[in-house]
Amino acid sequence: QQIKSLLENVGSSMCPDHRDWFGYSGLEAQSRNADKSVVTHFLQAHPTDYATKKLQEMIGLMKRKNFSASFKSYWNYQKVDSLSNDNLCYKMVIHVYSDSVFRRYQQEMRKNQELWPLYRGFFVDVNLFKANNKKAAELSKDSNTLLRNINGALDSSLSSKDGLADEDSNLMVKLKFLTYKIRTFLIRNGLSTLFKDGPSAYRTYYLRQMKIWGTSASKQKELTKMLDEWAVYIRRKYQNKQLPSSTYLSEAEPFLEQYAKRSPANQALIGAAGDLVQTENFLAILDAQRDEEGDLQPERGTAPSSPTSTSLDVVSKTEGLIVFFPGIPGCAKSALCEQILNTPGGLGDNRPLHSLMGDRTKGRYWQKVADERKKKPFRITLADKNAPNEEVWRQIEDMCGMTKAAAVPVIPDSEGTDSNPFSLEALAVFMFRVLQRVNHPGNLDKASPNAGYILLMFYNLYDGKSRREFESELYERFGSLVKMPLLKPERAPLPGDVKTILDEGMSLFRLHQSRHGRAEPSKGSYAQEWAQWEKRLRVVLSRNANYLTSIQVPFDVAVKEVLEQLKAVAKGDVKTPDTAKRRFGNIVFAAVTVPQADILSLLRKLGENDGDVNNFLNGIKVEDNLSKAHVTLAHKRAHGVAAVASYGVYQNQEVPVSFNAFLYTDKMAALEAQLGTVNGEKIDSKNDWPHVTLWTAPGVAPKEANMLPQLFSSGQAKRVLIDPPITITGVLDFY
Repeated sequence: QQIKSLLENVGSSMCPDHRDWFGYSGLEAQSRNADKSVVTHFLQAHPTDYATKKLQEMIGLMKRKNFSASFKSYWNYQKVDSLSNDNLCYKMVIHVYSDSVFRRYQQEMRKNQELWPLYRGFFVDVNLFKANNKKAAELSKDSNTLLRNINGALDSSLSSKDGLADEDSNLMVKLKFLTYKIRTFLIRNGLSTLFKDGPSAYRTYYLRQMKIWGTSASKQKELTKMLDEWAVYIRRKYQNKQLPSSTYLSEAEPFLEQYAKRSPANQALIGAAGDLVQTENFLAILDAQRDEEGDLQPERGTAPSSPTSTSLDVVSKTEGLIVFFPGIPGCAKSALCEQILNTPGGLGDNRPLHSLMGDRTKGRYWQKVADERKKKPFRITLADKNAPNEEVWRQIEDMCGMTKAAAVPVIPDSEGTDSNPFSLEALAVFMFRVLQRVNHPGNLDKASPNAGYILLMFYNLYDGKSRREFESELYERFGSLVKMPLLKPERAPLPGDVKTILDEGMSLFRLHQSRHGRAEPSKGSYAQEWAQWEKRLRVVLSRNANYLTSIQVPFDVAVKEVLEQLKAVAKGDVKTPDTAKRRFGNIVFAAVTVPQADILSLLRKLGENDGDVNNFLNGIKVEDNLSKAHVTLAHKRAHGVAAVASYGVYQNQEVPVSFNAFLYTDKMAALEAQLGTVNGEKIDSKNDWPHVTLWTAPGVAPKEANMLPQLFSSGQAKRVLIDPPITITGVLDFY
């Protein structure tokens, strides 16, 4: 309506025909945001193809389980001239907020392996349209046939009453995916770098992202060509005025559509753009062995005989170093930074130390850190500010790439809970410390009326990660981890009144957040409850001051241990990965890895009791040739992505593996395995014959070991029983 009023005021000489702005369907009164009921209509609509059905299945599950995700819909004005009450077009944006959603979704995938894998976000074009009786019957027939052929999900005996034919009007759905990572990470998130620092810095940025994802060299080459063209195109169009990230798709989509039209290879790279590609046609272009997001080269040859590890590079003294703190206020990071700065000799080398305190820095803190590092990239930077989430970690990774630096996280050592890396005892200590402060530069001290709320807010930022997941995430990203001692191992349990006041605060925080989001507690409907809780918190912590003081590791001891660890990092005694955290698109198979030494010990015992086995093992020199051993659970190429992902809930868990037989021929050898349980749940392999491949002759693929049971049945292999079976504990992981 505002645009319409403006056009009327400027007069007909400026705008003789409003259809130039609104198309031909009278949608001038429509807002950009569509009604929230779009998702409901989408879930209730009859799908016209398999892709639609699977997306409905995914979204329906997420809605029923109340997963932390948003489903926003917008009018698709690119199709404004074809819109009507019977034909509605939307763009739907699906964004998963919490990492805990992925673990919960993986649990659902274990129950239903036909579910599509879940990613951080999707862009989807949705077309809801009404069909007349004849068209509806045709669509119903085609759709039901397609779905039966693909997954046998529909009962062929469905009555016409349950189908589409008896409905006068039926909402039908067509959709297509828009490749999320290109648009969000490579285009949108790189806009500020492109316009502020230029094409060269932008190239450094997007190559860094590809390196993090483990993108193949050939795919990097394709993406580089496209992104360089995008940089020239958008800078020429906008000159020095930065394209707003909120409207970037209005420029990116037409560019990507034109780029995709040039060749089938470009279509496969870009995915669906504009109105160009139907889902089924796009999928047909892709190589059948490429992974879902197109990050990997088609696999050639056979599966690797053993899991491959990330290549490592020693931290170089000629590089800079960023020390940062994924913690919570009260974790003593500022006091620690002061001690490090005052330590004679610093961290033991000649690189200068520099600290930037968040509470004394005006403006965007991490941008300030980046600017300072560009001035002197080889110094050691102490980033004295809490770094609680992946968004900050990505910025630090980008700084490492742009200023040739390594980064090391320093975290308070704590047992954590099932859903948070920090225990309630740690939270109580942090709150107690904050409420002992006076004249804090960030005004977070005993005089702050909302100190408890702020601590709960920070604590909640880590929600959804267990301690193991938190540490693994940081280690896989940065290659090292420094732990600052916090709580004494031998300590009394948390007093009941302290636990109660913390539980009350977290319950109140969840209520406040669900109703008011990030609004200050004094401005919401729970203002009175917050004021009362803050008072009770101070009383309870003061009453338990002796306990909270006694359970802490002395500060000087903690500083000494942190300094020793940091010096090891600075000297290069700690290695950092050449690539950052592996994404799921890079994973090829799930397996239980068992210690090589234990396998060799088992084989030695077997050889001692059987002369033929001993001669065979000596002949193949098993101790020289066996570097790693694993029981494959599922392989992406043989069993599909969903099957591999279904083991995600057990990642890094210990699994007992019993070995009950040794099978061998003159070309291969393997141990027959039986997998145990994790937390009472049986672990099963998707392979018909779970085993550890020990050796194959030159020219024989490791996967051929799967044939050993059949070869034994036909008399072409030998089988030696291991009685009683020998059990070895392994660890489940992805490779």
